Amino acid sequence: MLSYIIKGGNKLYGKVKVSGSKNAALPIIATSILNEEPVTLYNIPDIEDTKITLDILKILGCKITRNHDKITICSKDMNKTAIPKELMHKLRSTVVLAGAIIGRFKEATFSYPGGCNIGARPIDLHLDAFQKLGITIDEKEDYIHCRCKEIIGKRIKLKFPSVGATENIILASVYAKGATHITNAAKEPEIKDLAKCLNSMGAKIYGAGTSEITIFGVKKLHKTEYKIMSDRIETGTMLGAVAGVGGKITVENTNPENLLTVLYSFKEMGCKITINRDKITLKAPNELKPVNIETQPYPGFPTDMQPIMGAILTKADGKSVITENIFENRFKYAEELIRMGANIIQNDKSLEIEGVNTLTGKDVMSKDLRGGAALVIAGLMSEGITKVENIEYILRGYENIDKKLKSLGANIKKEKVV
Repeated sequence: MLSYIIKGGNKLYGKVKVSGSKNAALPIIATSILNEEPVTLYNIPDIEDTKITLDILKILGCKITRNHDKITICSKDMNKTAIPKELMHKLRSTVVLAGAIIGRFKEATFSYPGGCNIGARPIDLHLDAFQKLGITIDEKEDYIHCRCKEIIGKRIKLKFPSVGATENIILASVYAKGATHITNAAKEPEIKDLAKCLNSMGAKIYGAGTSEITIFGVKKLHKTEYKIMSDRIETGTMLGAVAGVGGKITVENTNPENLLTVLYSFKEMGCKITINRDKITLKAPNELKPVNIETQPYPGFPTDMQPIMGAILTKADGKSVITENIFENRFKYAEELIRMGANIIQNDKSLEIEGVNTLTGKDVMSKDLRGGAALVIAGLMSEGITKVENIEYILRGYENIDKKLKSLGANIKKEKVV
């Protein structure tokens, strides 16, 4: 088991470059399954989730070469359509591989996905959409088998703007007969990035980034080279760290337009923010102001940033309220913050946070990806030593977060516990 050992109290200064987007990389890696010609991707983050996804592709028969953040995938000789159960259970996003496999081979076998336990996150929307496209679903106790003779484009209205379901419909429909229309689609920037990548191969996808997306089926895709967008949640995490600890940093290789609701919340808290194309500079105030935050699908406040804000607001001067509307089990980190001295009351879907003068370093446990990152920030804000255990969750979504924070002046190191 790996842990972070953090000595709190150091303010953060300097510049830091964020990595490619985790949430964009995984579905974009899946596009290579649809394309028999080589797909070269740049700005791929070196994190556990991408490693697991690439391991699955290798097992399915894809050839992969990697050079730092550049990956070339060739699926021409791919000969399997069943996603290994043990790997699928490690992260939820593997479910988007199903849409790509079905899109190319007209069948796929997979189990229910795993990942962070932050709520039910059912895949009913995915399966309902597959059925509308003419795909037969055979659900067994421990696996799901999908098959069809042909995918037929249809009009699909999502009950909720699910990112994963939107991605799976797009991937499954690239070779569909006719046009597929998605209404109430997810609008996240990662959806737009997926469509841009597919279109660079010859797909015909329109409206990505809006609530209505149309996919016109094509016969073939061609090789491409594509650079994945930067990680907006890593950007927000780094900005959150300096807001909580104090100091001034510039985040580079980012897109401010993808994080406007978060930047607005930082401004409400008293932070001074300067935007310059692909850079964001944040100067922390002497005293943070309380804010109220409510998570919503994009362009609303992102649920992935909610735990980060929860940690920061423990030291705001007054009462803040955070309401979580996306996942019902995303407040596990709050228990650990309370052990560090935070004044937090949980009421069903909300946290009431009354700021305190001091947090105290403790041994705390990471229970999911973003909650783990929140505990790292809390450790930076605390007096004394904080040990964040079970950081394997954090490594799933952040590339070298300890090294990046250390370059800004944080006292943090990774430790292996036998």
